[in-house]
Amino acid sequence: MADYNYYEYYNLDLNSSSLCPKWAPVLGFTGIVAAVVLANLGGAYGTAKAGQGILAMGIRSPELIMKNIIPVVMAGVLGIYGLIVAVILNGKITKPENSVITYSQFNGFAHLAGGLCCGFSSLASGLSIGIAADAGTRAVGAQSAMAASWKKMGFTGDAGGEAGGSGDALFVGTVLIQVFAGNLGLYGLIAALILSQMDSACDQGYYN
Repeated sequence: MADYNYYEYYNLDLNSSSLCPKWAPVLGFTGIVAAVVLANLGGAYGTAKAGQGILAMGIRSPELIMKNIIPVVMAGVLGIYGLIVAVILNGKITKPENSVITYSQFNGFAHLAGGLCCGFSSLASGLSIGIAADAGTRAVGAQSAMAASWKKMGFTGDAGGEAGGSGDALFVGTVLIQVFAGNLGLYGLIAALILSQMDSACDQGYYN
């Protein structure tokens, strides 16, 4: 029996097909979907939950609505994180050339990990922002209403807060909580950007 190389005879590239399988782009596109969808879910929940607290507070203290709109902005930024990662990953996915896959599975797994990092981090950040903002804005509104009622009764001293103020100390505390909650999404974005820069080209050489 003649000794011949099976892969060379049929013009097959074993190394390339194993490093760049046909299903590799699925990983990259899944990373894009995960980044956008999960980030938008976090942003949507954070916006809705914060909006609940802001509107409930606005019944008794409508003058504080615009002052406490910060968590809505922070929650909306989370969707932008997912969009940024999606655009970068989409630019990294290469199209097949002459029916040959040029996108390696290494890149696919790296981009999938990046999308999941950004998506889940933004989702967690949105949950945290929404819950903290709901409780914080309600507390600021309650303190403001209580301070106003104490002032009407003629009290000028400290009554659980400045009687003539609007609860600035409590407001600053709630904003700090929301800032640290928003940082969670930023950490995921940074990790996703790092992972998106990882690259491994397909080896087009033949096995001999």
